[in-house]
Amino acid sequence: MVFDHNGQEVGKHQVEHRQILPGPGLVEHDPLEILENTQAVIRQTMNEKRLTAKDLAAIGVTNQRETTVVWNPKTGQPWCNAIVWQDTRTQAMMARLEQEGKGELIRSRTGLPPSSYFSAGKIRWILDSNPEIAEAARRGEAIFGNIDTWIIWNLTGGKDGGKHVTDVTNASRTMLMNLSSCAWDPELLDLLGIPRELLPDIRSSSEVYGTTRSDGPFGGEIPISGDLGDQQAATVGQACFHPGEAKNTYGTGNFMLLNTGQERVRSKAGLLTTACYRLQNQPTIFALEGSIAVTGSAVQWLRDQLGMIRNAAEIEELANTVEDNGGVYFVPAFSGLFAPYWRPDARGAIVGLSRYATKGHIARATLEAICYQTRDVLHAMEKDSQIQLTVLKVDGGATVNNTLMQIQADILGVPVVRPSLLETTSLGAAYAAGLAVSFWTDTESLRANWKSDRQWVPQWSEDRRESHYAEWQRAVDKSMGWQV
Repeated sequence: MVFDHNGQEVGKHQVEHRQILPGPGLVEHDPLEILENTQAVIRQTMNEKRLTAKDLAAIGVTNQRETTVVWNPKTGQPWCNAIVWQDTRTQAMMARLEQEGKGELIRSRTGLPPSSYFSAGKIRWILDSNPEIAEAARRGEAIFGNIDTWIIWNLTGGKDGGKHVTDVTNASRTMLMNLSSCAWDPELLDLLGIPRELLPDIRSSSEVYGTTRSDGPFGGEIPISGDLGDQQAATVGQACFHPGEAKNTYGTGNFMLLNTGQERVRSKAGLLTTACYRLQNQPTIFALEGSIAVTGSAVQWLRDQLGMIRNAAEIEELANTVEDNGGVYFVPAFSGLFAPYWRPDARGAIVGLSRYATKGHIARATLEAICYQTRDVLHAMEKDSQIQLTVLKVDGGATVNNTLMQIQADILGVPVVRPSLLETTSLGAAYAAGLAVSFWTDTESLRANWKSDRQWVPQWSEDRRESHYAEWQRAVDKSMGWQV
């Protein structure tokens, strides 16, 4: 995506990459396909809008966090497929850490529980499962990065001098960064047997990391000066710069972040403490985060595995063929349950089925599952922060579904506001990049760009809201204990 000084879209192009599913709970991506798709959408957008490198002030990168790539810096070739954040293959490894009493150490240093969600276990699994990669690491022929690091390394030169860097937000999702120092924690590296040499340098979210190659997809040298994990990028794009401001992003999963300023709030209600952003040499700003593994990907499942819809947009029409869920509740715990439950033993369940149930009821239950999981997280966030949210800012692709947004307002009991620009993740990365090169002067100038598109107010009665939520919680209980 390309943005102008007012934060308005100039041009964009997007493509979907393959989801590689080798077995139950296993989710992989092809790093070379992601790189090729990145270069393809850059070229397409530049060509469509007749842009040259001279038209661009800076480049920001944002990415799905936790997804783990290990590659050979001498050849530029990945050693294996990327292991995606949703993948659960390291579940037993994380359970052992808890059993050995290491969970508290990990939580206190990183703000995260031991979980297959984060990068550290994925790195360890790759080294354990592939002796040739472990040996290559000893020779300096294997390095790690999340997708941001992989993209920046390639765009800044690859094997001919690519910059091996990440930012505090992505580093805070590895389960290896100490939140106090915002540096790799030697004790955790030792605990998990991960060599420091594998890891990128941790930088701020807004500074010049390097420039693009003149023979690359941009056709010239442009500073790459913004790097934020996708959820933190959306928080910046929504201009949530003050403590107490929150946003919820609706994507493959759902992610709610609450800015807590320079204070690291330790969650007692099942949330994550995470870096929110660091702008150049200013202090790191932190957030509480509620991460939900499966929301938009449940819609993909209805489309790809069940063939119930032909495209994601059809779910709204199908859900509107019925007045309510018909007593059907869908808990899409395909990768276990994330915040606030952290139950890796949970698996997907559809409950309350009768002969009366139709495809429309299942479609509506899928939309409601997205909203109920958000309510779970919001309640936890209010407990931890002692802040009662009066409005929820939303973004992400699924927010084009007006029925989903109305259901969200009904289930939460607070107004839901959608900004005029939905792709706030991309916008946040652009903001970080632009601040680093003085394209924008400060965060207040970014706040002035934010505009509302539409607001939904709750229509359900309090009785209906609470009785349906109680049924949802019964369904969640049924989903637990399936994976031993």
